[in-house]
Formats: sequence, C-alpha cells, structure tokens
Amino acid sequence: MPSIPGLEGTFDTAAAAYEKYRPGYPDALYRMILGYCPLDGTSQAAEIGIGTGQATLPFLQTGCSVLAVERGAAMSAICRQKFAAYRSFSVVTDSFETAPLPQETFDLVYSATAFHWIPEQTGYPKVFSVLKHGGAFARFQNHPFPGREHPQLTAALDRLYAAYYDRFYGRQRTAPAEFTEQQAAERAACAARYGFTDIRYALFHRTRTLSAADYCALLGTYSDHIAMPEPLRTEFFGEIGQAILAHGGTLTLHDTIDLQLARKP
Repeated sequence: MPSIPGLEGTFDTAAAAYEKYRPGYPDALYRMILGYCPLDGTSQAAEIGIGTGQATLPFLQTGCSVLAVERGAAMSAICRQKFAAYRSFSVVTDSFETAPLPQETFDLVYSATAFHWIPEQTGYPKVFSVLKHGGAFARFQNHPFPGREHPQLTAALDRLYAAYYDRFYGRQRTAPAEFTEQQAAERAACAARYGFTDIRYALFHRTRTLSAADYCALLGTYSDHIAMPEPLRTEFFGEIGQAILAHGGTLTLHDTIDLQLARKP
C-alpha cells in the first residue's frame, strides 16, 4: 500500500489490530542479518519504528540491548508489556527524526517496514551518526501482492477501489505489483550516498491465505485505509469482504520481503 505523507501517525489508532494482523518476518532474514552483524550480551541495537514488535524478538533473544523508537503511544505501551520479561529492552515514544539518541553507540540499527516513512536525507545520516564504527544498518520491508491466482477477484477488487478509494483520494490508485530485485538493488544503493559501505541486499518470499474477515481486518492496519472516514470505510471493507466471499472465500497474498544491509566504516 502507498505511503501517503502525513499519515504516519494513523497506525497508533489501530494498535491492537496491528498487533494481531501484521505478520512477522522469515527466519532466513534474521539469519542473514545476524551473520552480517553478530550480536551478544555486550551489543546494543536500536529499532526504528517498532510498531507492535513484529521484528523485535529475534534480536532480544541474542541477549543484546534493544532501544526502540516508536511515535505511537499505544504501540509503545503494547511493546513495553510484550517485552517486559527482557530487562534489556526499552522504548522511547518519539519520531526517529526528533528522538535524542546517543552518537556512535549502536552495533546495529534496524527498521522493519518503517524506514520508508522517514525522508532519505534525514534518515540515513542520523542512522550513520548513531552507529559505532563498524556497526550495521538493516532495513527490511514486507510488500504484499494480492490475488495472483484469482483474476476475477482481482478485477472485482479493482472496481471497488475505483469506486471508493480513488474517489475519496481524488486520484487513481497505482495497480498492485510485485516488488522486484531491481527495486531492492536501487534501495540498497541509497546507503552508499551517505557513507555506508559493504552494501548487500536479498529478497525473501512467502504466501499467506486469509479469510475475507481477516483480510479486511489487515486492511484496517494500513494508513491510507485507516484515514478513510466512516461510514465510507466500513462500507468499502464490507464490499471487499463480500467480493472475497463471492470468489471462494479466501485471498492469497504473495509477500516479498526485501532486506538491505550496510556498514559504517
């Protein structure tokens, strides 16, 4: 789904649904990150935009300290409760852009489906500044692509988006497309412009099959859908649910997760 500037604060209004319906990340992704940047009980990591902690546990399980930055108060509260057993975990309720983070402190800075909300010219230099020399930045993001197997359902959903979403936003929605290796390579190259070296990237794939109810609940965690006013949003989601039920009752999402790794010299 597109990231519309100004909507980054909407997620906190759907924190409970976000925790329930947003997926985590593949084990292979964590193995690649921790192979690139091994962590132990002496290490310090920072997470940018923790949300409700979909990506956090594998890093805490290394024994390292994790300082998370999350602009949403409700999401921060969920994370404090969720990771209360880890004394090495803390969360600051602030945006990454304004959070007062110590310079040259962290062995790893990582961000899961959040860094795209931060302007490149702000985000990369700040990450660089808070990393130790030799420290690593891991940026990864999930890109779901719906309905490849069911073209009739896809066409029905496209008609609904034209009638509801496009009309509300006053523009035609960009048709969903699978995230490509070229896009991953271009995103990885951004880090070089800000002094990072040893740049790598990888793609990971999975599928999820959701019921009509679960898919509509997932849509309710996307910023551009959260921002649609009532009763328009409920009517829109109801029509989406009915379309899925009329075409077999489930929708398959093909997820592509792109990972970029970069190191501060």
